[in-house]
Amino acid sequence: MMKKFLVCLSAFTLAVSALAQFRTPDYSDLYDSETVRALKEHVAYIASAQMEGRLAGSEGEAMTAEYIGKTLQSYGLELITPVSGESFGLVGEAGDTLYSRNVAAFIQGTDGALNDRYILIGARMDNLGMDTYTVDGEPRRRIYYGANGNASGLALFLELSRMLKTNRLNLRRSVLLVAFGASSRTLAGSWYFLNRSFSDTDRIDAMVNLDMLGTPSHGFYAYTSSNADMNMILSALQGELLPVLPELTTTEPYPSDHRAFYDREIPSVMFTTGRYPEHGTEKDTPSILDYSGMEKELEYLYAASVALTGAPRPSFSPDAAARSSVPEDAVAFHDCDYKPSFLGSQDPSTFMQKWVYAYLKYPKEALEAGNQGRVVVDFIIDEEGNVKDVKVARGASPALDEEAVRVISASPKWKPGRVRGKKVRTAMTLTVEFRLEKKNKGGGFGINGKRIK
Repeated sequence: MMKKFLVCLSAFTLAVSALAQFRTPDYSDLYDSETVRALKEHVAYIASAQMEGRLAGSEGEAMTAEYIGKTLQSYGLELITPVSGESFGLVGEAGDTLYSRNVAAFIQGTDGALNDRYILIGARMDNLGMDTYTVDGEPRRRIYYGANGNASGLALFLELSRMLKTNRLNLRRSVLLVAFGASSRTLAGSWYFLNRSFSDTDRIDAMVNLDMLGTPSHGFYAYTSSNADMNMILSALQGELLPVLPELTTTEPYPSDHRAFYDREIPSVMFTTGRYPEHGTEKDTPSILDYSGMEKELEYLYAASVALTGAPRPSFSPDAAARSSVPEDAVAFHDCDYKPSFLGSQDPSTFMQKWVYAYLKYPKEALEAGNQGRVVVDFIIDEEGNVKDVKVARGASPALDEEAVRVISASPKWKPGRVRGKKVRTAMTLTVEFRLEKKNKGGGFGINGKRIK
């Protein structure tokens, strides 16, 4: 009987083993892009249990700082702090001292007239740490992993740094990249950087804050504190072929490090996907993040960062209405409930590709002079869908400006925008790029990817 039982048990074990061998494995990661794999790797480490929630001043925050420093260094960036970060201590009102650290790196710009100016890209490192609670008289530990808050922003911060370093020749201003410690505790890291650590704060022309960017299905937002110049720079990117565009919002989604820069009258923008159900709970784990959506955000963040390095310095003005480019009788494109559409698409890049670049003619005098650049154009789409009041907001040269106005003015009708079901006059800002590319063979130039003989 025992022999029969052993034989049956052996057969059962072999059967289970065979089933295990032929069970369908999870190959989903095999289809990840290199960028998605890198984002997952960063988040998995930063939001792991060993970090214990990265409380400000904790060993977990220190380990995160060292990880960021080593990663930035491996990407070829020049660190301006030790690899483990620059330590600091701030005395609170109760007399206690908060110890934390910032990690900072630098990419040199290429424009001799601008490379002593900076844009700063920042992301907070710390989260809520951990606590204990009691269940049936037994103490249990609870970790606030902070995958979206803010391992997501740190992961994009790191991959954005890699992209900017790889494409350094596109950067006119220099770029500072700073991971802030103790951000959740009265913005201590950003305050310390601006007031104690970095001496050339008057050379920082703009600040980009990356915070909670892992849930794009909830929305993707750009909060500029209603700075009209910053709004114009970001709105100009609507005409470029980008996989995602943020919604400009006048409501602050979340208090974060941009506030410290705003207090120093440095124009700032916070990119975020906003609050989410798991925010501030132990359920904020890597499983809730949308990595493919984050990859799309990364492309936009790169384009916005490059644009800021080359744009005129945004003016700081708390009075948004005084500098708004939107006429009083019109509604901004991003404020429409139903945005204007061209050939059935509400994506402005459709208009740029199917109309503007299809019918654009490079002015002969600009071609002969080798003039190129970007022309920022404001215009109105009226209640009937007609394009009206086309004017240059920022020009490149008289000939290029005139051609940009001509081709947009000749646009066919759009489907007008609506607010609460009513057709409205809609204000739009788009960028028309004139680019010459010298060909190695056969002579001639290429304009926006097209060959000219």
